[in-house]
Amino acid sequence: MSIYQATTSAPVNIACIKYWGKRNESLILPTNSSLSVTLSQDNLRSTTTARADPSFAADCLWLNGKVDPIKSGGRLHTCISEMKRLRTAFEAANPDQPKIASFNVHICSFNNFPTAAGLASSASGFAALVYALAKLYALPQTPEELSLIARRGSGSACRSLFGGFVAWDMGGDDVTGLDSKARQVAPESHWPEMEALICVVNDAKKGTSSTSGMQRTVVTSALLQHRIGYVVPSRMADIESAIADKRFGDFAEITMRDSNQFHAVALDTYPPIFYMNDVSRAIIAIITEYNRLSDQPKAAYTYDAGPNAVIYALTPNVREIAQLVLYYFPQAEKVIIGGQEVEAALPEGFNEAVAKRWEVGSVKGLIHTRVGDGPRVLSDSEALLNAQGIPKVLA
Repeated sequence: MSIYQATTSAPVNIACIKYWGKRNESLILPTNSSLSVTLSQDNLRSTTTARADPSFAADCLWLNGKVDPIKSGGRLHTCISEMKRLRTAFEAANPDQPKIASFNVHICSFNNFPTAAGLASSASGFAALVYALAKLYALPQTPEELSLIARRGSGSACRSLFGGFVAWDMGGDDVTGLDSKARQVAPESHWPEMEALICVVNDAKKGTSSTSGMQRTVVTSALLQHRIGYVVPSRMADIESAIADKRFGDFAEITMRDSNQFHAVALDTYPPIFYMNDVSRAIIAIITEYNRLSDQPKAAYTYDAGPNAVIYALTPNVREIAQLVLYYFPQAEKVIIGGQEVEAALPEGFNEAVAKRWEVGSVKGLIHTRVGDGPRVLSDSEALLNAQGIPKVLA
């Protein structure tokens, strides 16, 4: 008997122009366009195996070894149903294909990083889910077309269908949402020197989820209205131009300004939302002082809906930035970059007084990564389901 199964992985993306706020909750249509950098799956990824089988009693999904309920009308249900709909249409147009659209599916997904801690786990997770089903069903849809469905699971997931530098165009069709989709601005090969140093400040699940936070912001924040109407459109054009010309100084300033404004919008929400903490703010002070030493910024901090810092920098400067971070936030374990251990140090002329030196554990870990590719198809040896269609590892 044939086994219908596919295993894929999808990357994390970290936004430079933030998505925050929906104008349509059911279709997940954003209040503004956004832009992100896709990070390498060699460091951060969601892996998903999807199998269709007539013996399965119901659709079932396991996340990190635990059952994740597929609620009728919920986001998981929507994505799975949409992918089955595409397979049904594919089978109708190709009568020789096996009739598997009606089979229930078992889906197993694993994140190799903390879930819901501000590291975009829902983005990579839903992108991997949609891509795995697309490969299982042998669908002809492009990544851009698949991004329409990934968006219905988690808005930023649409951007994880591409590698490199990716825009999510907000679109204007509020009825179908068919023009609100991801678009690759530049592949990872365009600017391979773009690297990232992630400071894991807190790997616990955040107190205010992105979904509930956005809802409160849209209803209560006057600053959000100014942001979406007057700020984001020009920033999107400016950062796409900076990426095209590989102008890191401009890219860095736009990225930091947009991160600042996103968290200002969170603060302007009523009641206010606090995603950053004292460690987050200390990292901002350190990077600001580091950039003061140069004619152009050499590092760009950005924070999503959580306290973890992502610091973008070009290859020649990453080690110096890591030395600086280690000076203020010592680590219990060695930090290796480029095959060599990084020692704590301050650049010449750096004002040490901009932040205090924190104890070990204040930053729980450093992840060094770089711009990376889009979803990958993995071999059968990497499948997460066993011969019976049950996860090989259960929590």
